[in-house]
Amino acid sequence: MTLIDIFTDHVVNCKSLKDYVEIRKTIHERGEFNDQTLIQAEEDLQRLRKENPEVYAGMYEVLYEIMRRDEGHYYEYPINFIRQILRIYQEGIPAEKVLEAYRKELDHHYRDAC
Repeated sequence: MTLIDIFTDHVVNCKSLKDYVEIRKTIHERGEFNDQTLIQAEEDLQRLRKENPEVYAGMYEVLYEIMRRDEGHYYEYPINFIRQILRIYQEGIPAEKVLEAYRKELDHHYRDAC
């Protein structure tokens, strides 16, 4: 498995990103995020799940729909998902607004000319 496949598995199947950080230390590939960012993303996911389970579920619903449609580069899906999660607590954007913006990606994003 490639690093992106392992990352995708961890994101899509709600596995701990802290575990992913440990796994990727044994693989000699560069990931999109550094260890600290991934640990922060895991903490943000757990916080979102606890504080706002509806938005947490909604974020995953959008991710699953994006993956089902598969209209772009599959490696972008989990990366963009984590970027959205980080926006909630790291940029202070309300979770509902992040979810609303993420849902809009279903209408226009991942439509490549490739």
